[in-house]
Amino acid sequence: MKRLQAAGSALVLALGLGVSAMPAHAGEAVNLILNWTPTADHSPYYYAKAQGWYEKAGIDLTIETGKGSGVSAAKVGSGGSPFGVADLATMLVAKSKGADTVAVMSVYANTGQTFYWLKSYGVNGVKDFAGHKIGNPPGDASRVMWPAFAKAAGLAPDSVGFVNVGPTAKIAALKSHTVDIISDFYNEHDLKVIEFGGDLGYVNWKDIGLNPYGNSLIVNGAYLQKNPKVVEDFVRVTQKAFAACVADVAPCLNALLEQVSGLDRANQERQWERIKFLMTDEFTTTKGLGWIDGERMKKDYELVQTYLGMEKPFDVTTAFTTKMLDPGIKMDASKVKK
Repeated sequence: MKRLQAAGSALVLALGLGVSAMPAHAGEAVNLILNWTPTADHSPYYYAKAQGWYEKAGIDLTIETGKGSGVSAAKVGSGGSPFGVADLATMLVAKSKGADTVAVMSVYANTGQTFYWLKSYGVNGVKDFAGHKIGNPPGDASRVMWPAFAKAAGLAPDSVGFVNVGPTAKIAALKSHTVDIISDFYNEHDLKVIEFGGDLGYVNWKDIGLNPYGNSLIVNGAYLQKNPKVVEDFVRVTQKAFAACVADVAPCLNALLEQVSGLDRANQERQWERIKFLMTDEFTTTKGLGWIDGERMKKDYELVQTYLGMEKPFDVTTAFTTKMLDPGIKMDASKVKK
């Protein structure tokens, strides 16, 4: 009897203190594979994890360093990771090859794909690319989509050579003239300006009429069907984190730098200013942060189909959904420096 009374008292005490006093159940183990090594654009994931937001949503998150959008799209598409970050055009290519992927949130509403070169190497514009060497990793989105860029720029796809260069070695490769041109995200722009000054030349893909969606949060399609609530919670926590970092990036970078070594804070702060620009368009500011527009997706699909071809064509509406997004969380354009 005493044992029953003690158990009853414990239960009443726990109920009186609220749910937080009850033993927490293990969260859903979730893996997120990034597109590359962690930098400022990944800081919201680290911030939300450090704040316990994923945990409170019942998600036990592991963040995996990536090796290119092609790799992350393939891993998510095969079911090796439920979530990933990948360039959206690269994901469409993977989907046409059988990858089971669905985009659930755009991060870069504008493409971050940019080519950089040094004028002293005899490159003064896109028309001078022919005969030169471009340095980037084999899984890099710009290498996967190079035929699209080449055709839009009036270049033969085989007019350049590619050299394998790791994501953190691009500037060094350009500086040592191991390569003549490098591809990189626009959020790294300031670092190159500081390094090369007036000798630096560059072109963003949208400057030649190509502006596909850039990095996006993607999910395995079968996982989405089986775990819609987990996906919705993951997406909405991520939205909340990106909005918080737009409002004040300092704590977000703190969370990133606590987990990732070798990053320069000042450089990451500069990156984040560029990232906010890439996140902003008419849809993310009005319909919801991370919004993916159906008409733009149709154009992106056509771009991939025209320049690369679809191994197995599919209905583009199956490649994305905005149903997981919280429309109440919007991109704050007032935080973007002009």
